[in-house]
Amino acid sequence: MINHTMIVSFDHPLPDSTLDQYLTDIEQVMLGTGLVQSFVSRRHLAVPGEAAIPALIATAIVQIGVADIDTLAKAFTLPGLHEVIDRWQSRHPYKVAWANHQVLA
Repeated sequence: MINHTMIVSFDHPLPDSTLDQYLTDIEQVMLGTGLVQSFVSRRHLAVPGEAAIPALIATAIVQIGVADIDTLAKAFTLPGLHEVIDRWQSRHPYKVAWANHQVLA
């Protein structure tokens, strides 16, 4: 199994309900591909002073589990995903960093 772990960082703070909707939309489209075995997301837990650090600070973490690298590549070519990403990017710009890795013990 391969995990695709994304660090999602919105350019501006979002209301909780808006972030919840983003995470729900991403979950639905990913699970809807039929290729994803697992999906989990969590909000970033901020600590005092972290904004002063010159780094990409997460708004949320998303982890998607798939069978293998080929399945992951296929999941990201499906058009429904890009429609959701484009819609959210146009309303609430964000950056994403990610890592593809084996399951962490």
